[in-house]
Amino acid sequence: MRMTKEMIRQFSAALKSEGRSTGTIDKYQRDVRAFAVWLDDLDLEEASAWREHLLEQGYAPVTVNSMLSAVNRFLKFLGREDCKIKFLRVQRKAFREESRELTKAEYQRLLDAARETGQERLELLMETICATGIRVSEVRYVTVEAANRAETDINLKGKIRSILLPNKLRRKLLKYAKKNKIASGEIFLTGSGKSMSRGQIWREMKAICKKAGVEESKVFPHNLRHLFATTFYKVCKDIVKLADVLGHSSINTTRIYLMTSGAEHARQLEKLGLVT
Repeated sequence: MRMTKEMIRQFSAALKSEGRSTGTIDKYQRDVRAFAVWLDDLDLEEASAWREHLLEQGYAPVTVNSMLSAVNRFLKFLGREDCKIKFLRVQRKAFREESRELTKAEYQRLLDAARETGQERLELLMETICATGIRVSEVRYVTVEAANRAETDINLKGKIRSILLPNKLRRKLLKYAKKNKIASGEIFLTGSGKSMSRGQIWREMKAICKKAGVEESKVFPHNLRHLFATTFYKVCKDIVKLADVLGHSSINTTRIYLMTSGAEHARQLEKLGLVT
């Protein structure tokens, strides 16, 4: 059995009907296409060999499992769960890679760089994501009406959750909207009046890394959400509440957001005082 473009197209349509985000659908498409190009004939032995191929290509185990997740979802869609590929067993790390840990000081430097280069929209956008913990795909729910109410309802994947907008943030949002003659609807728009895409937001953030003096590996929209999570937890110490705010259905997902950097983990070990 060969994978065809039509199969992948139908799979993408099914994901869309389930309410999957554009980013998730794009990622699944990339992984499934890579699998289809590599595959000779679909059977369990061939499918399982792809996992070993990915490892040989130098992919990290976590990345391999992410790609396998997409392919297994595709196999289920085709009714070929008999070819489902087993995941690699990866022990959960107790800390995050320091090269990807965005600090509050670095976040502030990104805001300063955006302001100094006249990118008011980018500065406010980063503040909005970091001050509320919303996903980049949820930016469209930040509207003039929401800023007036100081609250927005996010409807994603069939779940609705309410996010409060801090007073200082809502005032800045309303001021920006008035200045740019946005009377209603979404606040963060392109010059042509369309919603900002994930790719555009990503590129604009990457473009100010050098001026901000922050490593590119740390600068992407989702890391602002991570910074919100760790900062929120330090203040309230309530992981259940944090999970609700982030829109997680499992606290295990929230735990990932609360991992400290390797350096912080090392400092915590030193404080134990167990080496004399």
